[in-house]
Amino acid sequence: MNKVFLIGRLTQDPQVSTLDSGHSYCRFSIAVNRAYSSRDGENRADFINIITWDTLAQNCVKYLVKGSQVAVVGSIQTGSYERDGVKRQTFDVRADQVEFLSRANATGANGQPQPGVRPSRDQAIDSLREVEDDDMPF
Repeated sequence: MNKVFLIGRLTQDPQVSTLDSGHSYCRFSIAVNRAYSSRDGENRADFINIITWDTLAQNCVKYLVKGSQVAVVGSIQTGSYERDGVKRQTFDVRADQVEFLSRANATGANGQPQPGVRPSRDQAIDSLREVEDDDMPF
């Protein structure tokens, strides 16, 4: 059986590409914390490459950004290629499901809300304005 369950945070914004066949795929990497720390007390993480396809790929590009927390269910894919005469191995997780657990930041670089992103509770509270007694309808 080849089944992987991971929870981690994106290390960079997802990148989407489209094949000549019309199928799209998205690549991103997540940092998954190890259950133990090093001798010096530092937390360690593994960096896992994820690939998604078609509708899931489009949703990942649309809703995920660097720092977003996700749960990934999929399977391990290995491959190899040769560069400059050196054979290299690849290791990816082909995601069947990606659950969006949190957003890194609900605002874009310009400080404006990103499309389809609900502001956090604190952001919503900060945007409230005081209501004067004269403005009350009762």
